[in-house]
Amino acid sequence: MFSIITLFGILGNITTGLVYLSPAKTFWRIARNRSTEEFESIPYICKLLNAYQWVYYGIIKPNSVLVATINGFGAVVELVFIVIFLMFASTQKIRVRTAILFGVLDLVFPAVSFLLMQLILHGQLRIDISGMFCVVFSMITYGSPLSAMKTVVATKSVEYMPFLLSFFLFINGGVWTVYAFLTEDYFIGIPNGTGFLLGTAQLILYVTYMKPKSSEKISDNLEDGSKHEPLIPSSNLVS
Repeated sequence: MFSIITLFGILGNITTGLVYLSPAKTFWRIARNRSTEEFESIPYICKLLNAYQWVYYGIIKPNSVLVATINGFGAVVELVFIVIFLMFASTQKIRVRTAILFGVLDLVFPAVSFLLMQLILHGQLRIDISGMFCVVFSMITYGSPLSAMKTVVATKSVEYMPFLLSFFLFINGGVWTVYAFLTEDYFIGIPNGTGFLLGTAQLILYVTYMKPKSSEKISDNLEDGSKHEPLIPSSNLVS
């Protein structure tokens, strides 16, 4: 029977899908210019790893198919982004570095960790350990907005913090936080509650530093918090 939990799960799938697709403009630019310019690949590699973790968690935890489906979609999107990045890497050094990081973080690490969890862990312990991995990688993924917020405060301008991305992070975090409360799933609630607070802070900064008559030029540079400043470890989530 259709329930309020299902409703928020579906809403979460929609908002997370929008967050995953938010860098599409950046990659259209990369493909059009046939160069990655100064963009970093680390955020997309980390987001793909994060998506893998949530897919596994959604599969092994009962009644969590909606968590698995949207992050499966997100994994496909991030794979496409990474392939485009590899195709149009501005230098051979960047291409090799991206390929190595992709191989280690998005192929070897997930395969080994999932295999070990399947062979060694069982029942609720396996779900809990998987959930902890999800929280850790989600929090890393949420490092990207911090970069954009720092830039806004330093420049006193919202030019480098796209409004739609901030808005989607706010809505996405709120929806999944409610879902986590209804399902009593703290592994979903912790990172998405954090995302909701970060999204709220971004919108407050946007209102504070918005200049009504400023240029309408919207920069792609921090579309995913990745050009002006790399992701902290160099994170729709559950995203």
